[in-house]
Amino acid sequence: MRAVHPIEQESYAILRARLAREYPQVGGWGPLGRAVLERVVHASADLEFAADLVVPGERVLAEAVAGLRAGVPVVADVAMVAAGITRCAAVCRITDPRAARVAAAEGITRSAAALRLAALEAGPGAVYVIGCAPTALFELIEGAGRYRPSLVVGMPVGFVGAVESKAALRAHGDLSVCAVSNRGGKGGSAVAAAAVNALLYYEEGRS
Repeated sequence: MRAVHPIEQESYAILRARLAREYPQVGGWGPLGRAVLERVVHASADLEFAADLVVPGERVLAEAVAGLRAGVPVVADVAMVAAGITRCAAVCRITDPRAARVAAAEGITRSAAALRLAALEAGPGAVYVIGCAPTALFELIEGAGRYRPSLVVGMPVGFVGAVESKAALRAHGDLSVCAVSNRGGKGGSAVAAAAVNALLYYEEGRS
């Protein structure tokens, strides 16, 4: 069992009290969904995620927890996301020289090329965590039949393509049922990593 620092305990107590007061609908979420939300809020100090975050059903999240504990690969779009995932090593090929070559040859972004390389390495059933590059999320959506992720945390941030890529993720027939995302342009490496860390650190029955 992970030791929790008193400052972290106090922080979670405050955010839970504020969520209960300002977003009472969160009380109806399942424990895994709430764990994801709370860690995202904790990472961002942004309670508005309670009205913006979209999570899959508890069964899907429970299967993701089991998969992560069994060692399924985790793919990250950029190094900052990979660095933020603290209980396992994530596959990230953004600095791989091959990514630049693939990007140039295929006319795609380096982020999309890096995800393509990482996906080939990880194989089917991986967990994908995208917090920076909408083009990487679009690559995952377009290649969903080949990549076959077990869970997608799609929370790229920005003003160009971020909202659209997350909407496309939620609209995709196969991926919508296993996607953690949010509706707006906010997101980023810290919150995407926090969402998957919530599942990596989840302890049933622990508040």
